[in-house]
Amino acid sequence: MKAIQFEKVGGPEVLKLVDIPKPDVKPGMVLIRNHAAGLNFADNFFIRGEYAIKPRLPDIPGMEGAGVIEEVGEGVEGLKPGMRVAAISQKTYAEYILASAKFVFPIPDNISFAQGAAFPIQTLTAWHMLYTCDKVRPGQTVVVHSAAGGVGIVAVQIAKAAGARVIGTVSRDDKAALVRQYGADEVINYESQDFSAEVMRITNKRGADLILDAVGKPTFEKGVKCLAPLGHLIIYGRGSGLPDPFNVARLMEKSTKISGFVLPVVYGTDLMRAGVEASFALMREGKLKMVVGKTYPLAQAAEALRFLASRASTGKLVLQA
Repeated sequence: MKAIQFEKVGGPEVLKLVDIPKPDVKPGMVLIRNHAAGLNFADNFFIRGEYAIKPRLPDIPGMEGAGVIEEVGEGVEGLKPGMRVAAISQKTYAEYILASAKFVFPIPDNISFAQGAAFPIQTLTAWHMLYTCDKVRPGQTVVVHSAAGGVGIVAVQIAKAAGARVIGTVSRDDKAALVRQYGADEVINYESQDFSAEVMRITNKRGADLILDAVGKPTFEKGVKCLAPLGHLIIYGRGSGLPDPFNVARLMEKSTKISGFVLPVVYGTDLMRAGVEASFALMREGKLKMVVGKTYPLAQAAEALRFLASRASTGKLVLQA
């Protein structure tokens, strides 16, 4: 099978298209003929050796994909060959992927494989921040950073469907129209404007009830500053660097809280299944759409990761396997 592999850590330049044997199915696992693989910021960290999971060289990047089940292992129930599925796994920049049955989800017929590959990580990350880490409610003000990105554009839609007032932030003015198109009430360019001051202005000095932050260093302190009383800031990424050390005593000023989130903490749990079912329900109701910004052939994985790192992309970037 064709796969993207790297033999040493580094930037996208270390990636190579290779021919390797397809994996053999194992008990409790599902072998999927992969049609699309989703790209994530974590993929760049992984190939540099800076992610929580370290590569075992030579290794294959990728954490999610979508395709058709080719074979199921012993003990697998509810899944069978021929099913169209999305999966969270490893080594998904390849024509075949092996995934635990616990992390494989049948996808509706009206969802393309590219949209299926865009679903698992971005949608479940957004849903669990809004409903597991917090409980988004009508009338709340929710700030979504990187609102034109993969997780951000989903979080905007889910928060809006819950009845929240949504403020999206973007790094470029040309991304604002897309964020408004998918439900944001207000859009702020955090590179050219003081988003904290803008949030306070928009909310008549009350502040935001919930802030979802994947940017990190440039936005964290300002986010804390513009939280409403009892507000909550969730940091789930560090696209522009880790925040500086923080004095937690400041949280007592307005009884606010800060938490972190990474999706693997819910892997294989009832919470994870609840997020999948709720997200698909929103999609059936027309309240949530997977936004695929651009697709690349598998051989252009390095180019795709460079584009992702440039922060010029919108929606989800997908490799066609």
